[in-house]
Amino acid sequence: MSYPLYVAFVWHQHQPLYKCPENGNVSTGQQYRLPWVRLHGTKDYLDLVLLLSKYPKLHQTVNLVPSLILQLEDYIAGTALDPYLTASLTPVEQLKREQKEFIIEHFFDANHHTLIDPHPRYSQLYHQRQEKGQGWCLEHWDLSDYGDLLAWHNLAWIDPLFWDDPEIAMWLEKGRNFSLGDRQRIYSKQKEILSRIIPQHREMQKKGQLEVTTTPYTHPILPLLADTNAGRVAVPHMTLPNNRFQWSEDIPRHLRKSWELYIDRFGQEPKGLWPSEQSVSPEILPYIAKQGFKWICSDEAVLGWSLKHFFHRDGAGNVEQPELLYRPYRLETPAGDMSIVFRDHRLSDLIGFTYGSMSTKDAVSNLIGHLQTIARMQKDSSSDQPWLVTIALDGENCWEFYPQDGKDFLETLYETFSNTPNLQLVTVSEYLEKHPPQTTIPSQQLHSGSWVDGNFTTWIGDPAKNRAWDYLTQARQVLANHPEATEENNPAAWEALYAAEGSDWFWWFGEGHSSNQDAMFDQLFREHLIGLYKALNEPIPPYLLKPVEAHVAKTDRRPESFIHPIIDGYGDEQDWDRAGRIEIGGARGTMHNSSVIQRLWYGLDHLNFYLRLDVKTGAIPGKDLPRELNLLWYYPDRTMINSPIPLADVPDIAPTNYLYHHHLEIDLVTQCVQFREAGDHYHWYPRISRAQVAFKNCIEIAVPWADLQVPPDYPLRLIVVSSDDGCFQSYLPENGLIPIDVP
Repeated sequence: MSYPLYVAFVWHQHQPLYKCPENGNVSTGQQYRLPWVRLHGTKDYLDLVLLLSKYPKLHQTVNLVPSLILQLEDYIAGTALDPYLTASLTPVEQLKREQKEFIIEHFFDANHHTLIDPHPRYSQLYHQRQEKGQGWCLEHWDLSDYGDLLAWHNLAWIDPLFWDDPEIAMWLEKGRNFSLGDRQRIYSKQKEILSRIIPQHREMQKKGQLEVTTTPYTHPILPLLADTNAGRVAVPHMTLPNNRFQWSEDIPRHLRKSWELYIDRFGQEPKGLWPSEQSVSPEILPYIAKQGFKWICSDEAVLGWSLKHFFHRDGAGNVEQPELLYRPYRLETPAGDMSIVFRDHRLSDLIGFTYGSMSTKDAVSNLIGHLQTIARMQKDSSSDQPWLVTIALDGENCWEFYPQDGKDFLETLYETFSNTPNLQLVTVSEYLEKHPPQTTIPSQQLHSGSWVDGNFTTWIGDPAKNRAWDYLTQARQVLANHPEATEENNPAAWEALYAAEGSDWFWWFGEGHSSNQDAMFDQLFREHLIGLYKALNEPIPPYLLKPVEAHVAKTDRRPESFIHPIIDGYGDEQDWDRAGRIEIGGARGTMHNSSVIQRLWYGLDHLNFYLRLDVKTGAIPGKDLPRELNLLWYYPDRTMINSPIPLADVPDIAPTNYLYHHHLEIDLVTQCVQFREAGDHYHWYPRISRAQVAFKNCIEIAVPWADLQVPPDYPLRLIVVSSDDGCFQSYLPENGLIPIDVP
């Protein structure tokens, strides 16, 4: 029998619990520390399903985290206040100096390419701050500047799908001189949009076009609640917290609360569970099955570990042995069986991190092309069960990097699916009802890991993360010492515990992820723990009154996420804020603190790897800056032909005496490039390159992966060598090579 290729999109909608407890009572406290539930609520949750509703034959799955729903309801009720909203509703004449400082610093918290630059007045204010500094704005802005910034910060986060609303259209056209009344009406419009989110999901689920799933109550990492030693399954030598957290009895509590909230809001029982961060382990499965969930979702890395099979991809990024990934599996537990599906990590990441930097036509063509390739593989296979390609990712964060908040991309994608009969969009449950799993993974064989590299290092193992776990363990024990404090007679203590068990605090602690709000996440975590102690009338430990870690600007760091910089030589701060960074200068060697090149940035996406060099202001190539820049790289642990650096006077020391496989020579005066590949007998042979180079305030470089003709998952090591007239001058980084992995 010939089947279409079934495709399941699963969009995960989640925000941390920004509500802070007051008087030890999380459930009644209405002060919010950050505005992202309100702003993402007006930009990302309703439009996604409204766009889908125009294509009734297309079905999808949306996951709504319970703690997100509760926070949306606070804003709808008008009982939630965050500092951004308070400032927005304050008459500009009454703004205090510290409020003005806060507004100048934080009311541009958005991707400026997509959310700020399209609006001339907002863009004008943003570039004033960038070019003249916060101090200048504080001294020179008048009240109308503040009023306009307060309005635009809220307007820009309203999704373009709603711009045909007469009031919104009027504000967009008005552009400036916004009054307090305008800002109050914008807030009313935000609440109006928020109030439609849950009813729209409920209605579309009732019609069968949507499946709504849920997550453990406050988004905890369930395997780590069961046992923090689970961190050592994937990373055997992980440094664990001093105190082992083992409170598996909290797992059914989180599941029960999410189950009950779901039934109350959607009028039926949920079928699917999105385990927080797609984190699974054998220990948590019986609790999930006992609660009544029919299926869960995780990542291909977890499947690979479980099957002892690494998913290789060909040069186009398509999975080899796809029949292992594109099928559901049965999990047998003492409490009953359930199904598990595993997402295609690369296709999910392409939507999440790469397609926003491509034209809509190219992005949709790329995704549909991958799916058509998989469809041909299915047709050529001997499988008697149709395949299911699961594409699962955040349904909110990626759209900030798409023009028009992804509206054009989604409409074009949905239109293409509607006109492509061999590709069928389904919910996970409707696929499983017709095609239940035929292959079983013994529950004890399921790997303990998440959708981040198949392990838990994002949430445990770092000194700061471990310290937070120790604080949580001690608070949990204090609650256990009060058996009289039940959820019925002391809900504040339990709500504080659930909030502190959420995954988000641990995400931001320590190395790996950073934002301009790290200190606030630290504060919120401790406030929830303090709320627990207050609710139990216990003394607050002194360590909770100071930060878990010192929040200082980091120097050298590894890349934190994919980046998509515009190569124009200006070094836009937002384009590079997730890049790796190496400060130039140190005790030994070729570069030193007075070097004309002061900082190196590096990163990648699915299209290119990127390099940026910050130079001293006014540096001139051929004068105080060498005219030529040479990028040389090789692929460790891979058998291929390599050659020495093709320059004169290269010192015979590591790493300049290494052999390299690719060489990109850049003339900084003409900004022309020559690309070469190593050949036999230490020769270099010219190759075609579409590398981009720009030099104005800094040097920015993009090298397409397509130039390299190497398959995915290859690691590469890069060195940057400066030269004049073919003669070696210096190299960087001074303490090693730049490590990059082909995605």
